[in-house]
Order: sequence, then structure tokens, then C-alpha cells
Amino acid sequence: MILFVDNEHKLGYEKPWGEMLQAARTRIKYRLEDITGDICLMVRYPHATPELVAKYEIRAVFISGNSTDHTLYEENDKVGIRTILREKKLPVFGFCGGFQLMGETYGVPLERIGPLDPGEEDPFPEGSAPGMKKEFGYAPVNLVKQHPILTGIEAAPIVRHAHSWELKAVPEGFDVYACTQTTPIQMIIHRELPLVGTQFHPEYYTDEHPAGRIMIENFCQVAGLIQ
Repeated sequence: MILFVDNEHKLGYEKPWGEMLQAARTRIKYRLEDITGDICLMVRYPHATPELVAKYEIRAVFISGNSTDHTLYEENDKVGIRTILREKKLPVFGFCGGFQLMGETYGVPLERIGPLDPGEEDPFPEGSAPGMKKEFGYAPVNLVKQHPILTGIEAAPIVRHAHSWELKAVPEGFDVYACTQTTPIQMIIHRELPLVGTQFHPEYYTDEHPAGRIMIENFCQVAGLIQ
């Protein structure tokens, strides 16, 4: 069994796009099941604990993104998932907010990308962080280093973006594997462990832009989930 942690705060589901988020989480759960051929247990982030991992004999963990400002979360609700990350016993892939959670857990604080420049257009003004720089929609990232998880992917794959926060430094033990002009740290992979995080959203792959699926499949191979 694999674990998919829904990292969205309850406030996110109260927003106008809350139902769309819930539907997207279910779709991602099914995608992970299709890729791994295994059952995917989906839980809200406060319920992701080492005890749950042990009870269900979890083989790998995937952490979703989130639309709610990370400053609104109660730190006590993150103790379990942070413990899972710190124990380094399982392969973990963090998507967007999951990547940010991974970076925070390993000592790197989150910061806004920054305010919009004069005359710069906001790509998602009706969403969170109006007036702040963000990346939103399908656009390329630049791969800057080779890794088995990136096998079969072109040098500038098109992936989905939706963020206004970023890591300003690389966590200890990790290297950077992708960047954009706006966000220099778009993908990190641990040098020794199967810990992967992407600021972008590989889980929102499409037939036209399949790179995200290839990344997840490669991760599952490296983690020993599939052949």
C-alpha cells in the first residue's frame, strides 16, 4: 500500500475552488494507483503519522500541494508527517506544497517569491496572494542535472505550476535538478535517499505534457514500487 497525504488546510476546501480541489485529490489518488498497481490510502495531513505508516505497511509516501497560506497551519497538525520525513525510512515524493513541507522540515524556511514588478501582470489575480509574483499554468522547467528519475524526459519539459511561495535555499543533503527564471529551486533530490520534491506539479500531467507521469513512474522504479 502507498500513502497519499492531502496537504490542504480545511480553509482551502471552503474557497470557491474547494470542490475542484477535492475532485483533483481523488483523481491523483487514482493516478498513483494506476502507476503503482497498488492500493493508495489517502489521508488528511494531521492523520499522517508513523503509527499509520506501520499499521498499513506503507511502502512510499506522496504529499500533495496546498492552496492555503502555510502560515495558517497549526504546527501540531504537522508533527506526524514531519516525523515521517525526518525518520527517512520511506521513499517520499512531495508535490509543490509537499516539496515546501519537505524543505521546511529539513531546515529551509519558506518565503514569498516577491512582489510583482511595476506593470507586471498577475497570472492568477483571483487566487491567493494578489500583487505577488507567482507561476501559474503549464510552462517549461529547465533540467540542470541528470538523475534516474529524469530518464526519458527532455531538457525543458512542460509541467503545471501554481505557487507564490518558494524555498530560497537548498536543504542539506539535497541537490537542485530543475529551475525556472522565476523560481531557481524547482526540484530537489536527496543525494542518498529516495526523497524527491518538486515546486511544480508533476501529478497534473496530461497526454500533451506527459513528463510528470514519467517522473512519477521513474521515482516508483527507483523506490522499488514497480519494475
